Amino acid sequence: MPAILKASILFLAILLIYWIATYNKLISLKNKTKQTFSGIDIQLKKRWDLIPQLVATVKGYAKHESDILLSITNARQAAQNAPSQSPERFQNEERISLQTPQIIAISEQYPDLKANKQFLNLQRNLTEIEAQIAASRRSYNAATLQRNNLIETFPSNIIASIHKQKTADFFSTNKSERNNVTL
Repeated sequence: MPAILKASILFLAILLIYWIATYNKLISLKNKTKQTFSGIDIQLKKRWDLIPQLVATVKGYAKHESDILLSITNARQAAQNAPSQSPERFQNEERISLQTPQIIAISEQYPDLKANKQFLNLQRNLTEIEAQIAASRRSYNAATLQRNNLIETFPSNIIASIHKQKTADFFSTNKSERNNVTL
């Protein structure tokens, strides 16, 4: 067998092994991204379930704060109806993240509410859930970064393109969410 034929076969074998390894890595990272988003989804569901209780508790004390309460309720509904991992879903979740601390800030104006045991329990649960959401977001964004890097870098981008692999959006905060809560 001529040396050029052996070299060609070896080259094709290495190329095939690289192709298979890269494709498997793309699928693995795609699944990891889905799994980490599922972790966010679980925490968001807990927050969605907590919001009506929090709104109902605050509503009894803060009748003229209805704009914030209505806005967070609408954002919750829109987030529930948006497709999973869609930009619309991310935007509505950001609205909830931005407005939820406003409900807590309302309690500062109402000493009776601030002392209410149910409100304090809801506030504690919300704080815990928000911390878990933040941790889940970091995990999702790390998986998304790893996947997006593989999809966008050469030569794996060729394989990703042929197999129609697309980059995923990061779960990030908007500029207004980085500001202090104001009423």
